[in-house]
Amino acid sequence: MTSPEQLSRPSRGLRIALAIVAWFNLVSALAGMVGLTFFGGMGIPLEWLRGSVFDSYLWPGVILGVVVGGVQALALVVQYRRFRLAWGMHAAAGLVMMIWIFVEIAIMLVWSPLHGIYFATGLLQTVLAVLALGAWPRPFLARAQPSPRKR
Repeated sequence: MTSPEQLSRPSRGLRIALAIVAWFNLVSALAGMVGLTFFGGMGIPLEWLRGSVFDSYLWPGVILGVVVGGVQALALVVQYRRFRLAWGMHAAAGLVMMIWIFVEIAIMLVWSPLHGIYFATGLLQTVLAVLALGAWPRPFLARAQPSPRKR
């Protein structure tokens, strides 16, 4: 018999997939921060920032590393420490990644295949987290228990 605690815990495969996506997003955000802040924008033309509040890639790099990378790191920490909050944090981290991509495109008015890749990883992380939160019933074709009738 399966206990309620086991039913609320995501499968091992789902937990591993979330960790892999979060690690990928974290390492990418940190690499992007280093490239933007210490290597002058990694060859990205400064003209792409024209009309924005930024006059260099320093602050976008810091925001990428601290905010986007920080939320990914926090999701991983709470997952490894086995807090129930982990799956919600992964959903938030995926949403932060997608918002970062939207804002980056809106500021630069340029699209790159990397935008598609990182938007997809944010979306994947969010979908996996929602599944971990129980959006997919187990067993899948189980019927809901009828509620008691009130008289």
